[in-house]
Formats: sequence, C-alpha cells, structure tokens
Amino acid sequence: MNTAELIYQESKELPEFEAREVLDFVVFLKAKRQRKLAAEQEIADMSEFDQFGSVFDGNFDRDACYDRPHLR
Repeated sequence: MNTAELIYQESKELPEFEAREVLDFVVFLKAKRQRKLAAEQEIADMSEFDQFGSVFDGNFDRDACYDRPHLR
C-alpha cells in the first residue's frame, strides 16, 4: 500500500471534522510547495536578468545610441 492509500484508510476512520482537518493540511502542504516553486522560479528568472542587466551601469547617452552608421 502506498502512502496516499494509507492516508485514505486512516482518514476513513476519523470523524468528519477531523477528516476535514487532514484535508486542510493537505491543501496547506500543496500551497506551500507551490509558493516554494514560484519563489525558486523567480530567483532563477532574476539570476538570468542579473547576467545581462548588470552590464548596464545606469548611464544612458541618447546621442551615442543614435550616432551609429546604420541609423544615418
């Protein structure tokens, strides 16, 4: 028997209000995992941004930007 089946078997013997607590806890664990995955993805996205965004030093010279041979 796998873990999910064991949880099911044990929860069948619980009163309804306690079974709902078990269900609430399962929903909580799923939400916690989703938040963790989302945070990890955000960190991965930012690390990719840092690789390329860190090149920009904050100074932007519009004239130098448009002073290119192919724009003349």
